[in-house]
Amino acid sequence: MAVVGIVPAAGSGERLGASGPKAFVTCAGKPLLDWSLGALAEVCERVVVALPPEVDADGPDRIAGGASRSESVALALAAAPEAEIVVVHDAARPLVTAPTVRRCIEALDDGFDGAIAAARMTDTVKQAAADGRITATLDRSKLWRAQTPQVFRADVLRNALQVAPDVLAAATDDALLVEEGGGRVCVVEAPLENIKVTHPIDLVLAEALLRSR
Repeated sequence: MAVVGIVPAAGSGERLGASGPKAFVTCAGKPLLDWSLGALAEVCERVVVALPPEVDADGPDRIAGGASRSESVALALAAAPEAEIVVVHDAARPLVTAPTVRRCIEALDDGFDGAIAAARMTDTVKQAAADGRITATLDRSKLWRAQTPQVFRADVLRNALQVAPDVLAAATDDALLVEEGGGRVCVVEAPLENIKVTHPIDLVLAEALLRSR
């Protein structure tokens, strides 16, 4: 089956304090994006990258991203009509490994439409009202923190992305769209180091972990 990777890399990097797109921030000697591409290239037949408007998108498998993350995914998927399995991965997770990607792909063999890397919730999770008053303590044994890679059957993801622009913009990940479309998605436990670089402290940690490999 044709396995295609998609990397939505149009994030601004504002919370990271970067002067440009987050995907091009240097971490352990090379851009965050390059770390992700290296792992995906071991598994995927091709990898399509959705870039921010200010970055030149000319070149093989480089396209201009959309107004939202999921729109960027939709545009990248449209550029890969041959895809049968799609691996969506954030450029901001530079510690992804090829074995993690493969385990997510293999999970589809159990009849799922999608499989996402995820981490077990280890903190106690509180639900609170607008004024800060705690309204519930959630059962953390059933809670997972969604990560990427997120792997889907391509036809299922294509259908899930056929929604209004405001729905695409509101989606925090593509698994949500697949779930809301009736798809069956499972979690695949990911290594603890598969962190997302969002804040400056995350960049420090990611660089330390990458240099320790």
